[in-house]
Amino acid sequence: MTDDNLSVLITGASRGLGRALAEELAGKGARVVLVARGRDEVERAAHEIRASGGEAHALAYDVADKEAAHKIAGAAAALVGPIDLLVHNASTLGPVPMPTLLDTACEDLAAVLETNLVGPFRLTKIIAGSMLLRQRGTVLFVSSDAAVEAYAGWGAYSVSKAAADHLARVFAAELPGVRFVSVDPGEMDTQMHAAALPNADPATLARPADVARLIASLVRRDNIESGARLTASALARHGRAA
Repeated sequence: MTDDNLSVLITGASRGLGRALAEELAGKGARVVLVARGRDEVERAAHEIRASGGEAHALAYDVADKEAAHKIAGAAAALVGPIDLLVHNASTLGPVPMPTLLDTACEDLAAVLETNLVGPFRLTKIIAGSMLLRQRGTVLFVSSDAAVEAYAGWGAYSVSKAAADHLARVFAAELPGVRFVSVDPGEMDTQMHAAALPNADPATLARPADVARLIASLVRRDNIESGARLTASALARHGRAA
């Protein structure tokens, strides 16, 4: 798929990696729908992309809201046509500072799972069917190293990301013709990272725009196996070797 004919839906797209990816893909000619909870913020992001010459549309919805899933999918398809690339980027840490699992309320764990796992599951169920019929499309889950490494105090978030990685693998096994991938972007200079690790030095963190370029390059490649879990650092090494 080339960027100039992609219809793209990105959740959590008003800031951070989601916004950077929307800007990158729209700049290459994709038709992008940005989804986020905050109406003012997501509309501002879409407006600025349009001001730069890209096609961008804003939808203010919470992916954790069960009633929003069909509204998001229907509105996005009406705006840009059948979705070719679905990016599950919306995410939450839960309460911060993040508690240990023993101190995590059941309701807080459930809320994290609704945003990071169940919401993506609902949207994928709705959108992947069209991809399967067309034998065209990619569903990309933004993962984390916390999905594979056990960090004390990251319990709810880690569990949700590990489950989302495996969700992508199971979808890949069940739906040949649709590509499912997970990408660990590494540590980035974002509001979420600052909330989790407020003492981290931003100078040591990756810029979302740089990671977005790596992910955009992945989307254009046909040799990525469905079900793969990739890291931004591996994508960068591949780019240098190409």
